[in-house]
Amino acid sequence: MGFNLFTWWTGSTFGTWLKTVRFGTEVGRDADGNVYFEDRDGKSRTGRRWVIYAGSTDSSRVPPEWHLWLHHTRAEAPSQVPLPVKAWERPWRPNPTGSDRAELPKGALAAGGKRAPAAADYRPWTPGS
Repeated sequence: MGFNLFTWWTGSTFGTWLKTVRFGTEVGRDADGNVYFEDRDGKSRTGRRWVIYAGSTDSSRVPPEWHLWLHHTRAEAPSQVPLPVKAWERPWRPNPTGSDRAELPKGALAAGGKRAPAAADYRPWTPGS
């Protein structure tokens, strides 16, 4: 774990590391390597839960089952009681927006395409027409 005194966007800060060492208990890890913690006693008044990201700090990298646990929607961590998977569900993946895996529509300029003409396209006015 890298130590960052003042920057949170490159990883956990020194304060987060210190709180984790002193008061945290590891509850589990997800497939991306994010590590989830809760207060050591588990019975604190606040019931604090937190995540230390593996890589960039991006909340869209937290899978739904862990998101439910972090926000106290589920009492049991997914490492203890896995969330049932429905037959119609697709596998979860982080939000790719802003990355090289971002989804681009067929006519997106970033995809090198041209959009189809629309009925409301601009037509310049010419005198006498």
